[in-house]
Amino acid sequence: MNIPFHTTDWQKIPVIEHKGETGTAYWKTLQFEGLRIRMVEYSKNYKADHWCEKGHLIFCMEGEMDTELSDGRIISLSKGMSYQVSDGSSSHRTSSANGVKLFIVDGDFLK
Repeated sequence: MNIPFHTTDWQKIPVIEHKGETGTAYWKTLQFEGLRIRMVEYSKNYKADHWCEKGHLIFCMEGEMDTELSDGRIISLSKGMSYQVSDGSSSHRTSSANGVKLFIVDGDFLK
């Protein structure tokens, strides 16, 4: 993968809505070969409608969220915190009572 230097004005990236079991996720996405970079906002009362097996690097920019792991643990993330997980390592799903804004990177390097 070869990505030349450039800046991203996230205000100009189109927003795509993804409905959750409850609430809505709003994605702004940059896609490169084998790499996806997103700015994601979850609305109040958001709960994912699926268990995710993908790896991510997630940085919490604003708000708070809970990540439920398939083993029953619930991990809370708040402003300034991050988590990282590889593909297939831990099934997880996200929820947020009051909304959250995240910076997420995922791709082939997490396989």
